[in-house]
Amino acid sequence: MQRVTLLFGFLVASVPLTQGVTGSGGSECSCGRNHFTCAVSAFGECTCIPAQWQCDGDNDCGDHSDEDGCMLPTCSPLEFHCDNGKCIRRSWVCDGDNDCGDDSDEQDCPPRECEEDEFHCQNGYCIRSLWHCDGDNDCGDNSDEQCDMRKCSDKEFRCNDGSCIAEHWYCDGDTDCKDGSDEEGCPADVPVTNCSVEEFQCAYGRCILDIYHCDGDDDCGDWSDESDCASHHPCRLGEFLCNSGLCINAGWRCDGDFDCDDQSDEKNCTASQCTTDQFRCKSGRCIRLSWRCDGEDDCSDNSDEEDCEKTELPHCAPDQFTCGTGRCIGQRKVCNGAKDCQDGSDEIPHQNCREPSEEESCNVDNGGCAHKCQQVRGIVQCTCHTGYRLMENGKLCQDINECAEDGYCSQGCTNLEGGFQCWCVQGYELRPDKRGCKALGPEPVLLFANRIDIRQVLPRRSEYTLLLNNLENAIALDFHHDKELVFWSDVTLDRIMKANLNGSNVEEVVSTGLESPGGLAIDWIHNKLYWTDSGTSRIEVSNLDGTQRKVLLWQNLEKPRAIALHPMEGTIYWTDWGNTPRIEYAAMDGSNRKIIADTHLFWPNGLTIDYAGQKMYWVDAKHHVIERADLDGQNRRAVISQGLPHPFAITVFEDSLYWTDWHTKSINSANKFTGKNQEIIRNKLHFPMDIHTLHPQRQPAAGRNRCGTNNGGCSHLCLPSTANYTCACPTGFKKVDDYNCAGSLDKFLLFARRTDIRRISFDTEDKSDDVIPLADVRSAVALDWDAKGEYIYWTDVTTDSINRAKWDGTKQEAIAVTSLESPAGLAVDWVTNKLYWTDAGTDRIEASNLDGSMRTVLIWENLDRPRDIVVDPIGGYMYWTDWGANPKIERAGLDASERTVIISSNLTWPNGLAVDYETERLYWADAGMKTIEYANLNGTHRRVLIGSQLPHPFGLTLHEDKIYWTDWQSKSIQSADKNSGLGRMVLRENLENLMDIHMFHRHRTPVASMCKIDNGGCSHLCLLAPLPKAYHCGCPTGINLLADGKTCAPGMTSFLIFARRTDIRMVSLDIPYFADVVVPVNGSMKNTIAIGVDPKEGKVYWSDSTLNKISRADLNGSQQEDIVTTGLMTTDGLAVDITGRKIYWTDTGTNRIEVANLDGTMRKVLIWQNLDSPRAIALHHEKGFMYWTDWGEHAKLERAAMDGSDRVVLINSNLGWPNGLVIDKEGSRLLWADAHTERIEAADLNGVNRRTLVTPVQHPYGLTLLDSHIYWTDWQTRSIQRADKNTGNDIITVRGNLPGLMDIQAIDRARPVGFNKCSVRNGGCSHLCLPRPGGITCACPTGIQMKNDGRTCDNAPETYLLFSSRGSIRRISLDTTDYTDVHVPVPELHNVISLDYDSVEMKVYYTDVFLDVIRSANLNGSGMMTVIGQGLKTTDGLAIDWVARNLYWTDTGRNTIEVSWLDGSCRKVLINNSLDEPRAIAVFPRKGYLFWTDWGNLAKIERAQLDGTDRKVLINTDLGWPNGLTLDYDSRRIYWVDAHLDRIESCDLNGKLRQVLVGQVIHPFALTQHDRWIYWTDWQTKSVQRVDKYTGRNKETILANVEGLMDIIVVSPQRQTGTNSCGVNNGGCTHLCFARATDFVCDCPDEPDGRLCSVVPGYVPPFPETTRSSEKADAGDSRRNFDFFPAKPTDPVENTSENCSQKDASQGLCEESVNQVLPAINGEGLHISYIIGAVLSILAILILIAAVIIYRHKKSKFNDPVVSNLTYSNPSYRTSTQEVKIETVQKPAIYNQLRYKKELSGPSDSLSPFIF
Repeated sequence: MQRVTLLFGFLVASVPLTQGVTGSGGSECSCGRNHFTCAVSAFGECTCIPAQWQCDGDNDCGDHSDEDGCMLPTCSPLEFHCDNGKCIRRSWVCDGDNDCGDDSDEQDCPPRECEEDEFHCQNGYCIRSLWHCDGDNDCGDNSDEQCDMRKCSDKEFRCNDGSCIAEHWYCDGDTDCKDGSDEEGCPADVPVTNCSVEEFQCAYGRCILDIYHCDGDDDCGDWSDESDCASHHPCRLGEFLCNSGLCINAGWRCDGDFDCDDQSDEKNCTASQCTTDQFRCKSGRCIRLSWRCDGEDDCSDNSDEEDCEKTELPHCAPDQFTCGTGRCIGQRKVCNGAKDCQDGSDEIPHQNCREPSEEESCNVDNGGCAHKCQQVRGIVQCTCHTGYRLMENGKLCQDINECAEDGYCSQGCTNLEGGFQCWCVQGYELRPDKRGCKALGPEPVLLFANRIDIRQVLPRRSEYTLLLNNLENAIALDFHHDKELVFWSDVTLDRIMKANLNGSNVEEVVSTGLESPGGLAIDWIHNKLYWTDSGTSRIEVSNLDGTQRKVLLWQNLEKPRAIALHPMEGTIYWTDWGNTPRIEYAAMDGSNRKIIADTHLFWPNGLTIDYAGQKMYWVDAKHHVIERADLDGQNRRAVISQGLPHPFAITVFEDSLYWTDWHTKSINSANKFTGKNQEIIRNKLHFPMDIHTLHPQRQPAAGRNRCGTNNGGCSHLCLPSTANYTCACPTGFKKVDDYNCAGSLDKFLLFARRTDIRRISFDTEDKSDDVIPLADVRSAVALDWDAKGEYIYWTDVTTDSINRAKWDGTKQEAIAVTSLESPAGLAVDWVTNKLYWTDAGTDRIEASNLDGSMRTVLIWENLDRPRDIVVDPIGGYMYWTDWGANPKIERAGLDASERTVIISSNLTWPNGLAVDYETERLYWADAGMKTIEYANLNGTHRRVLIGSQLPHPFGLTLHEDKIYWTDWQSKSIQSADKNSGLGRMVLRENLENLMDIHMFHRHRTPVASMCKIDNGGCSHLCLLAPLPKAYHCGCPTGINLLADGKTCAPGMTSFLIFARRTDIRMVSLDIPYFADVVVPVNGSMKNTIAIGVDPKEGKVYWSDSTLNKISRADLNGSQQEDIVTTGLMTTDGLAVDITGRKIYWTDTGTNRIEVANLDGTMRKVLIWQNLDSPRAIALHHEKGFMYWTDWGEHAKLERAAMDGSDRVVLINSNLGWPNGLVIDKEGSRLLWADAHTERIEAADLNGVNRRTLVTPVQHPYGLTLLDSHIYWTDWQTRSIQRADKNTGNDIITVRGNLPGLMDIQAIDRARPVGFNKCSVRNGGCSHLCLPRPGGITCACPTGIQMKNDGRTCDNAPETYLLFSSRGSIRRISLDTTDYTDVHVPVPELHNVISLDYDSVEMKVYYTDVFLDVIRSANLNGSGMMTVIGQGLKTTDGLAIDWVARNLYWTDTGRNTIEVSWLDGSCRKVLINNSLDEPRAIAVFPRKGYLFWTDWGNLAKIERAQLDGTDRKVLINTDLGWPNGLTLDYDSRRIYWVDAHLDRIESCDLNGKLRQVLVGQVIHPFALTQHDRWIYWTDWQTKSVQRVDKYTGRNKETILANVEGLMDIIVVSPQRQTGTNSCGVNNGGCTHLCFARATDFVCDCPDEPDGRLCSVVPGYVPPFPETTRSSEKADAGDSRRNFDFFPAKPTDPVENTSENCSQKDASQGLCEESVNQVLPAINGEGLHISYIIGAVLSILAILILIAAVIIYRHKKSKFNDPVVSNLTYSNPSYRTSTQEVKIETVQKPAIYNQLRYKKELSGPSDSLSPFIF
């Protein structure tokens, strides 16, 4: 049962009135007296009818508004009379459907029971429960959408209307909330975007890369990057270039319509020239001819509606009569005896009107009517029931076929007698109204591209979220619902990308060969990607990952734009808005192509398919219309033809259309049948582009996969067709049979287009060009190929490199990247496998092996911009063009012999070269002469082959009988007969930036050569040469050929070596030209600054200030190793003592000068005081002096002995930035370069006789000397210069165009090394032997003391500080006075917070809160192991019980204190209640105490027994952030630092006798104690400081300028002493042993470890009888013969008598006392220990009381200082401490302290303090 009467709602026509009032734009109408006002039409028109026509049962208004609500007795007994006057079938009453339209048929009905899975609407309907709160009004009364507002997440902003948007969209300048509330109350000062020098700023502020400026693409989105681009014309023939840069159809120029965004197409126009199917408005605008006299003002001046004839009458409703005047009246008024039409046309005879007779009566045979009969003024009128129409005889009724009309049913329709029935396709369900279809599944989401991002919006509610951001120019998009992927094209990057639908895993899919990919479509059944490209005029297809790419359609395509697929039918649809706009379709394999619409189309943009309705919809941006048609193009009609300024993309879902509009920057919706119910979904968008409905029913799974599970048996692509499928091959590959493709290409034309390299396969007939998938091709110019290795080679003049890759794009590599400036020509010698190239920048011709190795310079003289080069291995010659001041073509042997000019006249720009080996001719193209010519190989018999229509030929190649060339100006590739020049043919056109061209084939001429036999006997290069020599041996650049003519020298003898930040290069001084060669170090360089050479071992040393290390390698690049990797910051100077075999360096960051062995061992700080940015350093081993420059605040040049003694300032006046420094040993002079004074100066070795050598020099940096010349690097000129060392004259540039030049050294390996003063038994020194004037000095590595003999060093420091600084652990020896930090080489440190040391095993234990682990390692960095690797959150404090071998730690994240054995086993939570951020922790094993700080809401310091019992708060007043905690075991006091109150305090072990030691420290973190000193780390001052522990005075900075300082401890033999009851045999415990103040206890771990545990000392529980005997004794140790106890970490060795004080012995804490305590079995035998312990405890208490009494007589009480209000923000330990912000904020009584946050970016992140 369906409602038929609603048909009228879709077919109402607007009718001009002959009486009444017609208005537009208003929503209310007013008619005169005695008239009834009809409802306002959809077009805003008003209609008035006589008042007596209301409620007469006749549809006079056309929309039944005159009959609504009337009670007329017009219903039959079988019908129900609705309140609004409608008649419906009685069977439809109370069926749950609103058939009347006013719901009167569903009133007073018995309540209907809904099923369990249904929702009960307020109007009685039952709908699916899933439809409740889905944003769709399914009930009809909206009762299913009365839902609670969704809560926004923490990362979202709530709009005033309740919707949620991304938090970072708030106040971003874009209105993202529908109500605009996200941009309300924003600060007025919007930050101005500043673009970098490599960027272009769009008109609205956005920054894009400068290379996108004037590239023909709208990268900004407003075309501002394409304005003012006079030199660039991106438009094709037949197009008009707008001032903004947009290209439009030339026919749209001056047509009265603004098609350019800047309206420039309508400027300077005379009169519009309209086409034959257009009407010209008075304004000059052209509109469609069909819009003339259609009742709508399309011209905007109403001129299209003037002088309209009355021939075309408006369409009245089906149950209305059209008067002769055009007015519509009800059918019942025809022949009623009254002239209701003004012209009486309703009563004239042709309407079969006749006089009424008495026989005519409804009472007689129902008046002859089949259905209804009524008499009006005596005349019988027949009418029909609902669902029928009156036949022509006026009596009978005929069934109406509602299914023939659109809009009755959403999808399927079945006509019934007197009605119809709607149904839905699979995946949809009929709505309660029994007409609409609702998609099953999740709520639909609109996915749209917004240029700079991809967003999604829920069309039924205000939910608006970001999917992907930071995009360049996203245009087209589509999705794959099943695989949860989104694909999009970027026309700025010319890429097709994909990502997961949650925004993760962004990947490139297609990255080459795209110019303007404006359309994208996914085949979700066969998993294929289709796209259109209006730049290449192609439609292509590939797999979803971009592989097996194929050009599907390329012929007769101009500007393909939108694309849509119908995989179930195997068809593809697309729009083309070229000069002949059209919509086409074809099978998805490219076959059966057909035009389905090519009329009344102008700018068809968007296209979508309604799979359920089998319709297609498209938008036309110039026509301003949305149209639809059947899938074959039939039944085309406009859906919306008004209010569409510039529609771009469209999608359909259920009964709604959604489209984006460029001009309104909005997403809109409307009914897909009528175009009504228009709504703005979102507006004020950035630039909405493509749009899709993300829902599973938009990609129905019902379709059949034609290719099956085995890809249809196809070797490559399986493409569906309308009937079956087709096996297809990637572009250029031929099919060998119906299913298989060839594995490779045999012949293809290779050409370069600057940013890509393409090939045109000659294996297939289509000859489509295909981009070879290569990365980072910036400006490819020259090409060649090698069929043997299947490689292609190319030069890039932007990256100045020579590259190669396999012909399919794999194995891409750069083979030459240095010493190139403009490599313009390239040629492959396929006989000897050599590569030749020209360089127009360096004016050289070079050669190498095909992999770029053994590179050598062949010709370097008399070259002036050499261009192309070709080789003739058959004759042994190479040929090249030179287009400098005197253009010419030359040739020489491939070994550079027999050089001669063969062509030198009538040349301008000789570009391309080619050799015809068959005819022995040389061909060339001249862009200046505009000719292609040829001559014999010796230059004779010159001929012009082509001399016309060659605007600018560039590349040239030959193959078989054809010649092929590229032309810059015509943007084409052409061919002709190589002998006659006839038969010219264009292979490709409209290709910008065409460069070199070659034909790849596999039939090169084989040539016999001696070089093929044992490389011709050559040690390195074997080069072909003209007969009779035939070949010649060559050497790599800078190396000489020995006298035998075959062998090269082992290396350079005399050379310059210099650092260039990212590489190290050498320039040989053995050869007559300067060429730099990169040292091929197998390792990365980031910022190489200083450099040194050991000529004896042939090694180069360098420092890298970014990697913070000093490295070395052989001069050939091998054997690379790092020798110093810690403790470096900015190593600016480095010098190798080649005689004494040491390396010296300066460090501007640490302000130190250090020395070490050449392998980095025995490192020692020589000078650390009064240094301010030391830079260059030079050594004079013979005299025992070192010299260095210092360019700090007071620049100076200093000297000291090479052992650091006898320091003296030589020069400290008139210096600015003294950079380079070198010693002229022969002249006994010191030379330096000053970048500020722009001078190179010299002085005697004692600093006198100073004079200027060279001035001005712009910015000298490195300086060196060899023989009679000085060499220096210059930052400003980017060059290496040379001058005479005595006069400064004869300045020449050794090498130029070298950015990033740093240090330089000149080396002559033939010079003697000299006598080493330490050569005999290392001078008698145990460690370092350092020269000084008159002798040597024995020295020790930093921090280690020299013994009394003056020659022997201790093995290690005895007492030292150990501290952490996030990414390092360092040591400061307290045995020496220099207090220099030395890095402990522990690997894998990320964010180290807490430390402790085990003196028994000599291991350091530390926490790393980045990894959430506790680890241990030896002090030499070895033996690193993870002790605790799980169950940690924020381990702040760490302490070792060196007696019981237990490890304690605090965990702020879990608020626990835990313990384990030192190996991490036997783990147990000791305390987990009443803790609020426990921090520092310390243990006192001899006393059995555990101490810790807690800086939660109520800061405190607590104490407990080592087992966690007897917990006591010691301090809980006047505390802020008690960070560090340490114990003074001798004086029995606790010391702590407070980072909030900024002070250091102490108290006794009971919390009494509290005193402030230091009242003003800035931000202390941790502290420790040794001897009479308290040491602490400070975040703000970035230093380690100390103070006298008794007085708080004598404050001293031990170490300064250290970032990220954390914990600090002292390692000393006096620190971990004494023992307790757990010190022997683990106290007899099976697992954990805890010493207490008066006794000890045994305890078990929280997690069983497989061994039986006992809490009774000495008792071992019996094992189950089933356990094997071998498992009962588990790895015990030799403790007091109790071998059944488990093995525990190493027993302490400190419990010896020598470490036992008298006081310890008196308290029974020494070994002799403890040895009396024996573990007892079953709890017996230990009572003696308890008794002795009790007695000793009583004695200790009495002594303590006496001490307190004496102390109080001598000291007054300490008053607590007033809390300072200068407080620090509490920082996060998980970030670096580069900045600690000071806030003058009073700390509240209760507040939330610091929470650690894991920074995934690692420990290098900056500090982000929390402000309280």
